[in-house]
Amino acid sequence: MLRTLTLTLSVALTSAFALPAQPALAQDGPLRIEITDGVSEAMAVAIPAFHGDAEIARQVRQVVAADLTGTGLFREIPAETHVARPASFSEAVSYDDWRAVNAQALVTAEVTRNGENISVKFRLFNVNSGQPQGDGMQFDARASDWRRAAHKIADQIYTRLTGEQPYFDSRVAFVQETGPKNARIKRIGVMDYDGQNILWMTDSSSLVLAPQFSGNGRQIVYTSYDSGFPQIRVLDVASVSSRAMTQDGNSMAFSPRFSPDGRWIAYSREQGGNTDIWLMDAATGAHRQVTSDPSIETSPSFSPDGRRIVFESDRSGTPQLYIVGIEGGEPTRISFGDGRYGSPAWSPKGDLIAFTKQVGQRFHIAVMRTDGSGEKSLTESFLDESPTWAPNGRVVMFTRSTPGGDGQPRLHSVDISGRNMRPLNLDFAASDPSWGPLLP
Repeated sequence: MLRTLTLTLSVALTSAFALPAQPALAQDGPLRIEITDGVSEAMAVAIPAFHGDAEIARQVRQVVAADLTGTGLFREIPAETHVARPASFSEAVSYDDWRAVNAQALVTAEVTRNGENISVKFRLFNVNSGQPQGDGMQFDARASDWRRAAHKIADQIYTRLTGEQPYFDSRVAFVQETGPKNARIKRIGVMDYDGQNILWMTDSSSLVLAPQFSGNGRQIVYTSYDSGFPQIRVLDVASVSSRAMTQDGNSMAFSPRFSPDGRWIAYSREQGGNTDIWLMDAATGAHRQVTSDPSIETSPSFSPDGRRIVFESDRSGTPQLYIVGIEGGEPTRISFGDGRYGSPAWSPKGDLIAFTKQVGQRFHIAVMRTDGSGEKSLTESFLDESPTWAPNGRVVMFTRSTPGGDGQPRLHSVDISGRNMRPLNLDFAASDPSWGPLLP
């Protein structure tokens, strides 16, 4: 079957026409990558030229290929080695021709344009078994949304071939940084996960830090110095308008983070020389204290069920990670290794916590289980910080800064296996990433 997805605020799924039957080989099951720490050979995927509207078809194919190969799990078979040259989207697949170039999977697609709208049909084939890998699909969208259609296709292929949830059709909030290191000018932007389609949410008139998406991706909470000292503001992404959530001239509020359901905002509040974790009702602004200790406690991050918070505290003498319930009580320490732990981020799967760790003069992005076991370093450099999770919990994006007076922060990503570390393709300095949910 070929299914249709319409790229609007809500995604509609309907049944369409059937794919031609292919002979099945009983010994061959669905093609699937098993993702382990030992994965070293990428799956060979053939992505011949997409049919239909030439320019948009070329662009969509290019993004699909970039999404897949960017994971490090797939390699694209060069077009010049292809034996088969399909004349149309409906042409029967010559599996022997694709086996001849050692393709394991084959992607075919057609892009048609009708005024301001496009339709993109695609199919995925298991070359080994000689049959389709799942249903074909059709995405209907505005022509201006062709990149989203491409990400949707890549998400479907990624999910079918890995068994993992998708993450390409998502956005990242970040802070652009300009100017000298000791006088940086900062503004918040939102972009596609691959650095495209940037929208600016704030100007550079005041210092802004640590934007964090809400669970539905419609709002961003951040720290603003608009009043001269740190306070919390919430920004509506669609209208690009913000409102103050704290305005207490006797205390500082910073490091805010939404709960997954958007009901609460956890944040750090300093008053009388003491910094604790507080909880604010996002609708009413009512707040209450969660921790109470003569120490610095900051960087809260919610568990996926919204019932617990992991945070950074120096109550033991050095910065370490602790977990506490949202009702308060005695926190449980989960980090015990050498070094200083900070900026924790709870995985959307709930199984891992990413964090920054400083050992000596080197910084790492690392992960551990929620009980503190299984600690594993993913990166190491002069300064790696501010980890954030992809919606599927497989990839971590973070800030890497270079040393020296002219050092610059840049966004990078790495798989939780520690493989495939890549810089994001941006032509400016950026920091403080927050990976939002899949778009609707």
